[in-house]
Amino acid sequence: MAEDVPEKPPAPELPKYLREPLENQSPERLEVVAAYAADLAEWKRRQREEELERRRAEDEVDEEELEELDEREISTDPEDYEDVPTNGAYITVKETKPGYRYYYFQWREGDTWKNEYIGPVNPKE
Repeated sequence: MAEDVPEKPPAPELPKYLREPLENQSPERLEVVAAYAADLAEWKRRQREEELERRRAEDEVDEEELEELDEREISTDPEDYEDVPTNGAYITVKETKPGYRYYYFQWREGDTWKNEYIGPVNPKE
């Protein structure tokens, strides 16, 4: 009686130029590739986090600006805004066109940046 040969695992959604060369590799080489891919993914995650922290440090408003918003009775609490996450969002100033500056919450979702309007930097009196 012949032993049952396991079925080939289903291929992930990879481009053909990646998938086909992998299918031609030995099990040992595939294990090396898998280990490298895991290490590379971790390195890229760290790079993304470092870039996020660098950008946040450059863009985030200071305590004086937060106090000014509080004096104007504009909430700086993400929970007061419907789409703003409570973890990872920070307040920044965006200039939509020359001379028009606004406060926004900003945060990262996957590979994209999200923003939520808060108010003008210099309100009309």
